[in-house]
Amino acid sequence: MSFYITTAIDYVNGVPHVGHAYEKIATDVIARHMRQRGGDVFFLTGADEHGEPVADTAAAEGISPQELADRNVARFKALLPELEISNDFYVRTTDEGHEQRVQEVMQRIHDNGYTYKSLYEGWYCPRCADFKVENEILEGNLCPIHEIPLVRESEENWFFKLSEFQVELEALYSDHPSFVMPLARYNEALSFIQSGLQDVSLSRAHLKWGITVPWDTDHVFYVWFDALLNYYTALGYARPGEDLTDTFWPAQFHVIGKDILKFHTVFWPAMLMAAELPLPEHVFVHGFLLGSDGRKMSKSLGNVLDPFEVLARFGADALRFYLMRDVQFGADGAVGMEALQARYENELANEYGNLASRTIAMIRRYRDGVVPEVELDPALRGEFDGLADEIWDLMDGAEVTAALDRVWQRVRRCNRYVEERQPWALAKQDHPEAHHELNIVLASLAEAVRVISVLLSPYLPESTATLLKAMGSPVISLDQAAFAEHGSGSLVEAIEPLFPRR
Repeated sequence: MSFYITTAIDYVNGVPHVGHAYEKIATDVIARHMRQRGGDVFFLTGADEHGEPVADTAAAEGISPQELADRNVARFKALLPELEISNDFYVRTTDEGHEQRVQEVMQRIHDNGYTYKSLYEGWYCPRCADFKVENEILEGNLCPIHEIPLVRESEENWFFKLSEFQVELEALYSDHPSFVMPLARYNEALSFIQSGLQDVSLSRAHLKWGITVPWDTDHVFYVWFDALLNYYTALGYARPGEDLTDTFWPAQFHVIGKDILKFHTVFWPAMLMAAELPLPEHVFVHGFLLGSDGRKMSKSLGNVLDPFEVLARFGADALRFYLMRDVQFGADGAVGMEALQARYENELANEYGNLASRTIAMIRRYRDGVVPEVELDPALRGEFDGLADEIWDLMDGAEVTAALDRVWQRVRRCNRYVEERQPWALAKQDHPEAHHELNIVLASLAEAVRVISVLLSPYLPESTATLLKAMGSPVISLDQAAFAEHGSGSLVEAIEPLFPRR
């Protein structure tokens, strides 16, 4: 089974923030889960380097756009291993392979008759790099995303005949109701289509920082027609000497933020139709991270959660867990350092970390570190029946928050099980029945911690790897997430607390 998943590519006129981390972590969780299934997974992320915002920012700093891009790309790339992101390739829209394939696909769209040259006049947001139609503009001619004044522009451009795909896009949405997820974003995209599609500018004449239009070299492609194609172009050169397009295209999931919904759910499928290329299966649209004050994060408001500060204080697993746990994936959600610390202490340290530590400690203390090879407690085993299948189904719908909650319910059930069975009390009783009962409890707990850790490994890759190795069960494939009937007999090793007090 091949599985292809992408994030949006980051615009490099700024520096990484927690929103970039959020999208990549969620996508990484899905990619890691799919690898657990044994799939051939390709996970793409990257940088969007062309367009007017990059050129303007570079000019303000007195450097070239390429210098700005190189500097900021280094910052974005450096964050990935810090977050334990397992991407297979990092695409840059200044890559020679990308530029070549963009020109090939856009030439095909041109040859198929879906372009024309005309005068454009309308409202433009330089920060969105987007021409706005009338029903998108806020009162006072403001951008609905950035709430800054729009610029009235007039220039001769090449246009893409988006309007010709009105019927085809409506049919796509009718026939494939999961093309855009979740449902609220599907409805938003469909409403935009049903309001009536207008042709859109695909080139800029006055801008030089971009990919040259092959049939008219006085123009460069409008940045979105360059950027959207990264998902397709990267497969052609990600592995030297090998074209992965036939293996992985079309993508199963594009994961994007709601601020770029129009481009990915309207422009993008129309472009692929015009180029006669297969469409992706799903576009999953997540919400905004909000400050603790409930407003969208902004440096000027001072409500930004700095991912580098979190990494320094709590580590990557804590940030990954918090963002997937505290914000329902697909919705907006408030985040902040105090809430993160509470999740770290109450759930990671006190619930999961404590469960792991005392399970290992009791096995080492009462059974010399060896998991008893006895029949496991059917009552606890029953709590795990069907869990792996449930996680499988949830991940098929990119429901990463719901899947995490299902696993965490078992973490809490195991902690209650310890209190109910009181293995320390059984250890004090000097008769065979208590000895046997203690073996069952310890072996059952060890198996539960192992299964939980396998299912948590996409969220907490470093911590679960440490724990599973200590328990003598390092394999994380999903077929190992079934609760066994007998104790493993493995030797467990002592470990430092997975989530020490901060």
